[in-house]
Amino acid sequence: MAQGPEEHWVFWAAMHRAYRRASLLGGGSKFVIILAANQGGGVMEWKGPREWAIERDSVKNKKKYAKKWGYNLEIVDMSTKKRYAHEWRESWEKVDTIRNCMRKYPKAQWFWWLDLNTFIMEPSYTLQKQVFNDLAGNTYRDINIYNPLHITHPFNDSKLDATSLSPVGDGKPSSIDLIIPQDCAGFNLGSFFIRRSTWTDRLLDIWWDPVGYEQKHMEWEHKEQDALEHLYINQPWIRSHTAFIPQRKINSFPMGACGENGEDKRIHYKETDRDFVVNMAGCEWGRDCWGEMYNFRELSNKLNRTPWEKFKDGISDRIKAMKAKPDKKEGKS
Repeated sequence: MAQGPEEHWVFWAAMHRAYRRASLLGGGSKFVIILAANQGGGVMEWKGPREWAIERDSVKNKKKYAKKWGYNLEIVDMSTKKRYAHEWRESWEKVDTIRNCMRKYPKAQWFWWLDLNTFIMEPSYTLQKQVFNDLAGNTYRDINIYNPLHITHPFNDSKLDATSLSPVGDGKPSSIDLIIPQDCAGFNLGSFFIRRSTWTDRLLDIWWDPVGYEQKHMEWEHKEQDALEHLYINQPWIRSHTAFIPQRKINSFPMGACGENGEDKRIHYKETDRDFVVNMAGCEWGRDCWGEMYNFRELSNKLNRTPWEKFKDGISDRIKAMKAKPDKKEGKS
């Protein structure tokens, strides 16, 4: 029996997705995108219409991207994490969530955490091409290349092994298990990658350790982010498996974030460079989160128009311009 156009399209769409997910072909199944979506309202606050609109756009953006390239997508409803509320640990659930995702996707290798206030601006970029096909070239191990926290690196304790004393660890891309961007204030965990490994299991255990939390949580303003910085500063074994990535590779900021000293080419989104992801970090503190999300969404749509859409928009703009001319003449007369 001959297939109709609809069945034919469904068949090829399924084949296309299977190709992009296959480990020996597209490789999409090796990656899991974890999106922190506070879908039912957080532990400490209710959400209004603008917050719902932000979430709707962010989730739709990640779903479309994951489907396009065959990646796994885990949308985490943080409202179910109320077990952290009694100890004010709502912002620490990243660690527990990552561990749960590693159990849920046993064949995945890399996990990409994204905060809700992020937007993938260039959906045509794959993670493979943007980061992983050249991990050594796209990351750096020596934090002195960009060191806003002024961390002394490497360690100078003669009792340590050669890897711990080296500014680049063993220098092998295969030993990279954690990839973090840095902003003007230090580590930024709004968009970062972590790999399944024995080292990662150990890191997640220590990072989530309730003893460290009880001792330090009053000092750690940025919670799990400050905790990771503390571990990196004090533990040689953390540094030897951590790599950094230029912020604009996976986590560009709008001018409202880290903008006290004007535009920083290492940090702020640049339209002409077609940056991959924008993170409206800190927009809830005196900025307009929905306004920023809307503007970046519209810009992404404009930048990623098909040739046909550009042609139609060009015709539409000409018609509008022609209509505007008589109005101006009438205004002068």
